[in-house]
Amino acid sequence: MLDLGRLRALHAVSVHGSVGAAATALGYTPSAVSQQIAKLERETRTTLLERSGRGVRLTDDAQQLASTARQLLAIVEEAEVRLEERRGLPAGRLSLGCFPSAARGLMPRALAELARRHPGLDARLTEVDPHLSVDLVARGVLDLAVAHDWDIAPLPTPPGVEQAVIGDDGCDVLVHRDHPLAARRAVRREELADERWISQPPGTVCHDWLMRTLRATGSEPLVVHQAEENHTQVALVAAGLGIALVPRLGRGELPPEVAPLRLDPAPTRRLHALWRAGAARRPAIRETVRTLQELWPSIATTS
Repeated sequence: MLDLGRLRALHAVSVHGSVGAAATALGYTPSAVSQQIAKLERETRTTLLERSGRGVRLTDDAQQLASTARQLLAIVEEAEVRLEERRGLPAGRLSLGCFPSAARGLMPRALAELARRHPGLDARLTEVDPHLSVDLVARGVLDLAVAHDWDIAPLPTPPGVEQAVIGDDGCDVLVHRDHPLAARRAVRREELADERWISQPPGTVCHDWLMRTLRATGSEPLVVHQAEENHTQVALVAAGLGIALVPRLGRGELPPEVAPLRLDPAPTRRLHALWRAGAARRPAIRETVRTLQELWPSIATTS
């Protein structure tokens, strides 16, 4: 009989595209995942991974086996949901995905609270891009994701994925203290047409929002620096290298060289919890979403 843990490892490699990424998602080391795949190859007497450049790719047999593994894991998940539902208490492993600023500003308190209330729940967090996290939930790699979207750039969700609003996160335009606008409390979007911007890379939700918003005023944004981490953007602003639109969640205290300005009209970044429709009955999902929503007002106030 094939080992379910080894099938899970193969499925993770299929979803994430590499042994290293699969290991991160599963909470293992890459060598542990490689060992699982090697044992599965011996069990099946089949070559499952082939070298491709610097990485690996699944053979045709492996792709077929990974598809079967996905179906088996879905059946196991349904059994776990039914058992947990009968018990009525959150328990077992819960894989969570979350974008970096929420992983820093929201999830530590939420995970600590869940551990205090429900010691039988084994919640495990992975930092992941919002768009990618939705796909990972839909594929069954993550049980629940915390993602975000913006008022003019809603987050698309595929069929079979449900969501609930956690709350709204405020954003500020950050400028150097010597900037001509630094003494202001608020600024209109039209006044920022000629600024040098620091932004997240293209393809991210924040970058898309910035480009759409400024183009709507008739100007083409000049992005001179790109940084995925908000803390890096703050450091670049502090050095006088441009201005940035940075959400408050997980931002921390600003350095004295940086002044925050309210943007008028104010942009809204909304946080969502997402999970597969089939897992909605699971107490662990319901309790995690409830905890996130319960903690959000105090976190938003202090951000």
